[in-house]
Amino acid sequence: MLAPARHSAILAEVQRERIVRVSDLAQMLGVSLMTVRRDIDSLDDAGLVEKIHGGAKLPGGVSTHEPGFEVKSTQLEAEKTAIAREAATLVQPGMAVGMSAGTTTWALAKILSNGPRITVVTNSLRIADVFHAGNTQSTVIITGGERTPSDALVGPLATSSLKQLHLDLLFLGVHGVDADAGFTTPNLLEAETDRAFVAAARKVVVLADHTKWGSLGLSTIANLEDADELISDDQLGVEAQRILREHVGRLRTAATSVIAS
Repeated sequence: MLAPARHSAILAEVQRERIVRVSDLAQMLGVSLMTVRRDIDSLDDAGLVEKIHGGAKLPGGVSTHEPGFEVKSTQLEAEKTAIAREAATLVQPGMAVGMSAGTTTWALAKILSNGPRITVVTNSLRIADVFHAGNTQSTVIITGGERTPSDALVGPLATSSLKQLHLDLLFLGVHGVDADAGFTTPNLLEAETDRAFVAAARKVVVLADHTKWGSLGLSTIANLEDADELISDDQLGVEAQRILREHVGRLRTAATSVIAS
């Protein structure tokens, strides 16, 4: 298959699926991973797709699409692990810890499931499964609610249950971080549930890798000023760091080089 035909096929797949993986495209087209990466580079240069770690997505704009958990969990694994390790240092025995749904909070759950005894409140079935499968004495409380593509439980049941609780610490996963819109998500019900999480917590810690900066979901969860801390990875841009240091209580950048080594 010639390059123009591959480019058309990749563009059609991105438009249909919103986010695609290099490995899936290589299998679909019957070519090497390197060939697909070069094709994505060309399409990215032309502004037709946006290159992301391990794949491509539709470029720019306000996002109303929420990728499934399986797709997101394979992206930026080193960055998410670094962020999770940094976040785990904030947890002390006996704490009531909220964990919103997301692949970075899921990475944190894998660490905390072997950590100190705590009470975990989550709207993520994936996070609950990690604790139940791990070597832990922690108590896990699941909010209930309607299930989203990212395996979050949202809606009136989730929001109502959170309004009755008081958390020492919340780890909040987000779809996007924007200087004006703050922390956002494509899912309106998930935004409402996450706002209930924020209201229930004494301390709010946002976990967001560097690719979240500049992404804009349909609904705002909270303003930048509502975060006591934000933990990202060390690939976060200088300008993004400057803006975040002005608005969040504290910015931490976790070193991915430690994970790579």
